[in-house]
Amino acid sequence: MGTDEEQPRLTGGEAGSHARSPGLLGKVLTLAAGAVLLAATFMVSLLVFAVLLTGGLLIGGYLWWKTRELRKQMRERPPGGRVIEGQVTRDVERDR
Repeated sequence: MGTDEEQPRLTGGEAGSHARSPGLLGKVLTLAAGAVLLAATFMVSLLVFAVLLTGGLLIGGYLWWKTRELRKQMRERPPGGRVIEGQVTRDVERDR
């Protein structure tokens, strides 16, 4: 650009570049839009929470149902055939 024309620049210090402040209607609309956005965000977060909670309960219930037979077997027959906790009674007459 070999011409002597000045390129327009956007700077905040020039006269006439002050932005007009919004009027009362603009402030009210901005506040209403913010409130609607906040309410919508809260509703979406509640929906996501409800979906995750329902999914977790369904998966937990499924696993509980599928492992009920295994839990029953473990109560009846401990692993290794040994009872770790319990009482031992000894019949003295049979030992002689």
